[in-house]
Amino acid sequence: MKVSQKVNKIFAPLWQNDSRYNILMGGRGAGRSTAGSQYGMSRLIEPKFFRCALMRAIYSDIRHSLWQEIEDRIDEQKITDALKITENDMKIEYGENMIKAHGFRASSGSRTAKLKSLASYNTIIIEEAEEVGEEEFRVLDDTLRTVKGNIRIVLLLNPPPKNHWIVKKWFNLEESDVDGFFIPKPKGNITFVGGTFRDNIANLDYQTMERYEEYKDIKPEYYYQMIKGLVPEVVRGKIYNGWKLIDRIPDEARLVRFGIDFGWFPHPAGVVAIYYLDGGYIIDEVAYGTKLSNEHLAGEIKKVTGWDNTLTIADCAEPKSIDEIRGYGVNIEGSEKGKDSVGYGIKVVSEKKISVTRRSKKLWEEYENYAWVEDKDGNPKGVPTENYSHLMDAIRYAIMSILKRPTDPRTESDILQTRIQREMAKRDTGL
Repeated sequence: MKVSQKVNKIFAPLWQNDSRYNILMGGRGAGRSTAGSQYGMSRLIEPKFFRCALMRAIYSDIRHSLWQEIEDRIDEQKITDALKITENDMKIEYGENMIKAHGFRASSGSRTAKLKSLASYNTIIIEEAEEVGEEEFRVLDDTLRTVKGNIRIVLLLNPPPKNHWIVKKWFNLEESDVDGFFIPKPKGNITFVGGTFRDNIANLDYQTMERYEEYKDIKPEYYYQMIKGLVPEVVRGKIYNGWKLIDRIPDEARLVRFGIDFGWFPHPAGVVAIYYLDGGYIIDEVAYGTKLSNEHLAGEIKKVTGWDNTLTIADCAEPKSIDEIRGYGVNIEGSEKGKDSVGYGIKVVSEKKISVTRRSKKLWEEYENYAWVEDKDGNPKGVPTENYSHLMDAIRYAIMSILKRPTDPRTESDILQTRIQREMAKRDTGL
């Protein structure tokens, strides 16, 4: 069987090399998803062995993105009858060759799906690759080991900020003529294709291109990252700002809480210690890792001076883990959750003066990448990103509990008294 596809020439390198890592990263409207689906379909009908996984961070998101793109290519070529297509599990077969949808996670917040079934696959196409965690990708990469043809991983994405793992792993950055934005330069043995909507004008209507250009005036940060394809210095929609790095915990600082966010491979568990000093909080990273037992978490807490007189607040979604850690002698309680507890907790933490110890590497990385999830037009959805939320959640649990359970009569009681006085003033003035 033969097909005839008109492929945008900027994506020709995808067919012309055998690189294991192929990164299609640039501005919106360049046609990356179309090129990825064209590549997958053309390889499907070749006589050579081809087993391809269409992937996104969340399995269900594939149906209306890459899967739909593949179906569009099949319809365009009018070859539906020559293929065996199973809609329910999003699978296409042509002889022994196959394309099938797989997600890193079944749903938002769930653990990574078992990827052992992908060991025999030789091609992976990942859409919105910036949503995939570094550990999730490493597990996938280590799983692929077939000797039937070259293994190829194709990543489709808009440029993430400069401290994202994809940028750190595969790119050097060159300063652009726009402050706070960089030009990505590939390093290592990879195939890199950039591009913007201007490389795909033949396939875009005038109104779409006009809207893209309007972003330069109304949303310049969105424009330079998502339209021009530059790598930003700072993540867009960053939740916390103004935190400061300090070399060590001052002697006069007082330990007031521990916070725990539970996790297991590939999602990390994290523990933070919260100190109070001069009206602000100092946060120290105590533990962080993807395979840390509850016994290990308890042991790390007990290494901190003053732990035995300090309450620990943990994610209430895992009562069994809380009970186990309590069995190791740690004074621990579950966090309180309710309607909009995440949004309200973020607001409260945002109002605090926060310092972070310089040794808290993962904590600072999360702080720099913790941002609101956005829709395709750059509008925040009111939900924080999952990939960089572990220690941020632990901090939120701990600080929220301090406000609900005053532990420093010299400071928290003053805060409460101020609130009372403010409410009385409002009542007296009729506000």
